[in-house]
Amino acid sequence: MLSFFFRFLFFIQMLFIYSPVNSQLLPEKDYPHGYFQWPVGAPVGIVANFGELRPNHFHMGLDCRTDSRENLPIYAAASGYIARVKIEPFGFGRSITINHPNGLSTLYAHLNDFYPELEKYIKNEQYKLKQWNVTIMLPENVFQVKKGDFIAYSGNTGGSQGPHLHFEIRDTKTDKVLNPLLFEFPIKDNIPPSIIRLAVYDRQFSTYEQSPKIYTLKKVNGIYTPVSGNIIVKTDKVSFAITSFDHYTGSTNQNGIYTAELFLDEKAIAGFEMDSISYDETRYLNAHIDYKTRSNGGPFLQHLSKLPGYTDGIYKTAKDNDGVINLEDEKSHDIKIIVRDADNNSSTLSFSLKTLVLSDSKSNDNSNKMFYPDFINIFENDRISFYLPERSLYDSFRFIYHETVSANGSKIYQLHNTSVPLQNYFTIKIKADFSLTDTGKIVMKRFSGKKDDYKKAFYDNGWYRASFKEFGNFQLMVDNIPPVIIPIGFKDGLNASRSSRIVFKITDNTEEIIKFTALLDGNWIRFSNDKGKIFIYYFDEHCSPGDHELQIIAEDQVGNITEKKYHFTR
Repeated sequence: MLSFFFRFLFFIQMLFIYSPVNSQLLPEKDYPHGYFQWPVGAPVGIVANFGELRPNHFHMGLDCRTDSRENLPIYAAASGYIARVKIEPFGFGRSITINHPNGLSTLYAHLNDFYPELEKYIKNEQYKLKQWNVTIMLPENVFQVKKGDFIAYSGNTGGSQGPHLHFEIRDTKTDKVLNPLLFEFPIKDNIPPSIIRLAVYDRQFSTYEQSPKIYTLKKVNGIYTPVSGNIIVKTDKVSFAITSFDHYTGSTNQNGIYTAELFLDEKAIAGFEMDSISYDETRYLNAHIDYKTRSNGGPFLQHLSKLPGYTDGIYKTAKDNDGVINLEDEKSHDIKIIVRDADNNSSTLSFSLKTLVLSDSKSNDNSNKMFYPDFINIFENDRISFYLPERSLYDSFRFIYHETVSANGSKIYQLHNTSVPLQNYFTIKIKADFSLTDTGKIVMKRFSGKKDDYKKAFYDNGWYRASFKEFGNFQLMVDNIPPVIIPIGFKDGLNASRSSRIVFKITDNTEEIIKFTALLDGNWIRFSNDKGKIFIYYFDEHCSPGDHELQIIAEDQVGNITEKKYHFTR
């Protein structure tokens, strides 16, 4: 009898271990609940969550609502000490990082002024360094804070497109960014994610060498299915991608999903999870989505299996299957995709999959050089050369190259196109096809569509080299044009006694200002540069009443300099 009991107990344990629910590749996280408080002095709400899909990166935190206003109080989410203050153009603008004793850190970005003691300290450091954009690392005993302490005012600085607080939780040791919604903040979410469309790929070919078959979906009895019914393909290897969004109670925003998991005949074989991502990894978004489809104006499609050149990252796979499904047995298979949000609301897409006719895996196009992931890929002739380092590509593709001539007679070199993304910088070398001397004023221009990039080109034994992170069209040009200094609401001889600030706009033909310097009566003063080409000085103790001379110096990336002097009365 006892033997039967143990056999029965063992049977129940095996059922539990091998049941579909518990075979999931993405187990729940055990992050502390209640440790962090909401960091904004405003009603709780978000406009963007962790893992949303952005150009070239995942969104790495919560964008917390500030009632569309600036200068609301920002509070320390937990006790700890201020470990870093960073001020930068674009990016986070003005940000604070707090280290907490539990091994986690919180980051608060797009801020206006810090709390008075910290603001004074940072300003003094900027004047010591004679630099506005700074990263200040602080020891544990300088600025300690308690949970709920006021630390700054909310703002719209840096790359922000409107007033809000960008908030992150990080592992202090690894600097990996964790999904804040897994820490039980008071955000209502009773709505499961929506699954909009399914994409099917023939994985006998590169994802860049095809357009996927798109299936629209319908929801029947709570389950999503393809409108056209079950899926029949003409290949023995397929993979899937989906368009899916999460929603929050009382909000119409299309937010990012937390996980998606692929099941083959009730067995979990692959999936991804939006959690624990470092900023070194965030560009791998371009491997997570169907980049070609998106770059051509199509929707975001999130792959359910990792591409060959993508490290593990957000993906988890079974030992015997990486999410690319083999249909060589020509049998019908049950496919299920479960999408979840951070509150464990879920939606399911279900269909059967079968192959009828196998496609020819050989391509007739042998006219272009193949580039492969995880290899060093080289292209060179007597006019241009470049190589892609290992781990630059996510999938293979046939490289396209063309040469044309610009209106001024210089050569333009087309290196493929922007439908294939790159993970790393690569170096391009071009031999000058017009009379050039190494004046240090040579730039390499990359353009594609409406986007132009310019980099200083360095002379290298008859060639000029520069590094870029995207394909496109490339050409050499001489830059002898200095930056342009444009005062806004300010002029020489102005009586500025009623003004609160001085504003300049600095432009350049290559759009790259490498250095901006402002001297008031010969002494450096702090102009901010939160928004691109705009530089602002707010009158403070460094500008006393009386007559003053202001000197503005702007320098571009090849050393062209413009200097202007203004006189004003304060």
